[in-house]
Amino acid sequence: MPIADLKAGRPECGQEGAQANQTKPLVSVVVPAYNEADILQENLELLCNYLASIEDEYDWEVVVVNDGSTDETGQLAEDFAIAHRNVHVLHHPKNFGIGQAFQYAFSHCAGDFVVVLDVDLSYSPDHVGQLLTKIRKTKAKVVTASPYMEGGHVTNVPPMRKALSIWANRFLAAVAKGHLTTLTGMVRVYDGPFLRTLTLKSMGMEVNPEIIYKAKLLQAQIEEVPAHLDWRHTKNPVGTRRRSSMKLVQHTRAVVASGFIFRPFILFTLPGFLLLMFSSYVNAWMVIHFLAQYSRLSEYSWFLDRASNAVAAAYQQFPHTFIVGLLSLILSIQLIGLGVMSYQSKRYFEEIFYLCTHIYKGQRKEPYYRG
Repeated sequence: MPIADLKAGRPECGQEGAQANQTKPLVSVVVPAYNEADILQENLELLCNYLASIEDEYDWEVVVVNDGSTDETGQLAEDFAIAHRNVHVLHHPKNFGIGQAFQYAFSHCAGDFVVVLDVDLSYSPDHVGQLLTKIRKTKAKVVTASPYMEGGHVTNVPPMRKALSIWANRFLAAVAKGHLTTLTGMVRVYDGPFLRTLTLKSMGMEVNPEIIYKAKLLQAQIEEVPAHLDWRHTKNPVGTRRRSSMKLVQHTRAVVASGFIFRPFILFTLPGFLLLMFSSYVNAWMVIHFLAQYSRLSEYSWFLDRASNAVAAAYQQFPHTFIVGLLSLILSIQLIGLGVMSYQSKRYFEEIFYLCTHIYKGQRKEPYYRG
């Protein structure tokens, strides 16, 4: 469906709340797709069947984002949308990444709640109902599906992918200082008006931690529900298991960058202080070597002559101690200094982001969403 027709068939973002009060809440389910021709229509059918089963509680729409697919994903999505009035298709001319796909979809979603679901249905469609129940019960602004919290579990996921995901989320949870067990997962439900006030910049998978980070800046309430991540059904027609789309190096870099955004002070100062401890140990030996040489050079009566010759003799005997000690001391001071500067920059960014969000919400004449 063309974008113009899509917009014409929906209320403007500022109007959906008033319409929802007169009827049932509108749920927008965002499904990004890149080269998913083999599974697209079958899985969309399963998703739509589930959403039809909760129509007593919710109105719904499915927004498929064809993110520059090079196979028949785009045409198959359009064909499916023709036969299903609640399904809309957005197209990217090239693959810009999941972050850009989300931003594109969010700007065209009219829902009071916005749910993101993977097209491979590694999280089954019934997670949508669990997420919606949780967000309505808690009045949270974000609810994530977590296979790593108590009650959640993971099956049929390759060991390398599983291990990377677990440790990435543990790392981010540690630097984010919160109760969340999953910060990289994309399967979530958002409060629609709140989501549309967030300005996002990430192009790739780092968009998921970015949303959590910015929601935390606004003191928004974030909750989790236990989820089942299962690759059992994510197979192509010939029965071979679908390969993970996660690029190891790219994902690792994104996780480290997200951790830096959450806690830049710690990521600089912790290595800085560890290096300072090491430097102190090495420099202590440097002083011991100097004192040993100083005590032997009794022929020099003037202190500075004796001290300078003691340093030269100690350096000649143990050059590595001096080099390693001084270089590690300089590097540790630089790291600690960068940590202080990054902390100041982070505080400036938080204040500017907080202020700009207030201004943006005031211009949209929407209430301030907090907690």
